[in-house]
Amino acid sequence: MIPLGTILFVRAPDVTRIEHSFPPVETRAHGANVLAGGPIEVVSIAPAPLRPGVVSVPLGKPAIKIFGYLFPQSTLADRAPALPAAPLGAKVRRAPPPAATPATCTRLKPPGDVIKLADRLFYVLQPPLETVVAGQALDFPFHPFPYQFEGIAFLYPRYAAILADEMGLGKSMQAITAVRLLLHAGEIRTVLLVCPKPLITNWRREFQLWAPELPVVVIEGEQTKRLWQWKTDCPVKLANYELLQRDRDALVEPGLHFDLVVLDESQRIKNRDCATSQIVRSISRSRNWALTGTPVENSPDDLVGIFEFLSPGHLSTTMKPRRMGQLASDYVLRRTKDRVLTELPPKMFRDADVTLTSEQRETYRLAEDEGVLRLTELGEGATIQHVFELVLRLKQICNFDPATGASAKLERLEADLEEVAASGRKALVFSQWVGTLDKLRRRLARFGPLAYHGGVASRRRDEVLREFKESSERRVLLISYGAGSVGLNLQFAQYVFLFDRWWNPAVEDQAINRVHRIGTAGPVTVTRFLALGTIEERINQILEEKRELFDTIFSDVEPHRHAGLTRNEIFGLFRLKCPSGPLDLAA
Repeated sequence: MIPLGTILFVRAPDVTRIEHSFPPVETRAHGANVLAGGPIEVVSIAPAPLRPGVVSVPLGKPAIKIFGYLFPQSTLADRAPALPAAPLGAKVRRAPPPAATPATCTRLKPPGDVIKLADRLFYVLQPPLETVVAGQALDFPFHPFPYQFEGIAFLYPRYAAILADEMGLGKSMQAITAVRLLLHAGEIRTVLLVCPKPLITNWRREFQLWAPELPVVVIEGEQTKRLWQWKTDCPVKLANYELLQRDRDALVEPGLHFDLVVLDESQRIKNRDCATSQIVRSISRSRNWALTGTPVENSPDDLVGIFEFLSPGHLSTTMKPRRMGQLASDYVLRRTKDRVLTELPPKMFRDADVTLTSEQRETYRLAEDEGVLRLTELGEGATIQHVFELVLRLKQICNFDPATGASAKLERLEADLEEVAASGRKALVFSQWVGTLDKLRRRLARFGPLAYHGGVASRRRDEVLREFKESSERRVLLISYGAGSVGLNLQFAQYVFLFDRWWNPAVEDQAINRVHRIGTAGPVTVTRFLALGTIEERINQILEEKRELFDTIFSDVEPHRHAGLTRNEIFGLFRLKCPSGPLDLAA
């Protein structure tokens, strides 16, 4: 064997026969030797064989350049359509490389159903998420917390996922960063994010903060403009749930497809039969993500409704809560602040039990007696709606006496707000009724209250929040659960008052977490008003049972008893017998 890198020099083949004619010459005799003119034939020339000459020239080893590399295309071609990789037109702001190795090392968290070796290798060979972010030199306005990197690593590889972190842990930031990385890696090209209408401005601001290089278009305006926006070539589109119903025909057109659809406040589609749920399920898409702090609000059926969008048929309403939690565990990531933000200031609860004034007590007694009598007379004809009407009337009397305006809760609230104002701090006051907020605004005028609810024009809402934050004269923000339980960052306030209780503990938690979140400077004090000896006490018992249901599904613990609010329980608020019929969950 001749070593690699050796140069061989080989002689030309030997000459075996040459013929040539010489010119005639004079013949002379020299004894026996005679030269005669004519052709001379050389019969053979055969030199002795020679061995080929060998010259060895050693070649130096070339230097191999090594580059960090992130796979531009997913190898999971059998699980989703291949998406062509193409760079975005926008430039990315560059930051200097980190001076030291990242303190944490967060790996992608692949779905549990990955079976093929090639698919497993794809995830194993990916570098840590911190290295990917540093390698692409993506700027962040604030350094993400370790648990946020874990959330990004959870979302990135999944085609179906629910990020169910408690309010205030930065679900928006985690989703935007995961989208940002997928776009830069070429794994997705088009994204649709759907959220409630009041949160459109907030999401646009979050994209500008966490992904400033990504072009974002908000679907809005008159119909012709919206149809053009749906077809425009932009990586990220923002739309609200209400608009989807008006543009349903445009969404189901064959040419419209999204690589990723993200639903914020996805509890909006918990009812599988509602129009909103049907529309979002009809959108052509490759990946599905859902963001919600309350995947279960009233019953396990809420989670089933969300999964009909993510992975139809994976969960069923016939499953027990514990089994449902087991099947959903690979799709759901849920963290609470007390587990991941140990340095976050404490959240302290105070139950302000009040006794109705004499005027309120008399009005309440008459309303309850009349309402129960009417329900009794209706007998089998009584419906849940009839009971709800009575409940709402009694709850409103617990706030204010309709005839005199007397309010035991207001007396307690005024005393507490005096201390808040004296300390130079700010407070939020929540109620489910705009009418109650209007009464509070008039009675609390000396604290300079501002109102934020559905009756405030959308263009005015940002100005209200800015004034509440910056003005030292504005100490109180009167806010409705519907308008203020989602999407707002109000961590500059330190006190929260729940003037009346919502049906759902998850909605109350969302309201509280508008203040108790990342960036909170000090402890947050939450005061929950409760009128003793009234319907509010009975509702509070049901709220605690619902909290137990939520913990059962997401902590794999069997409940002590069924925690949903059934028709029996609703009628039981007034010790009435439920009419015959199925005991469906009603609230």
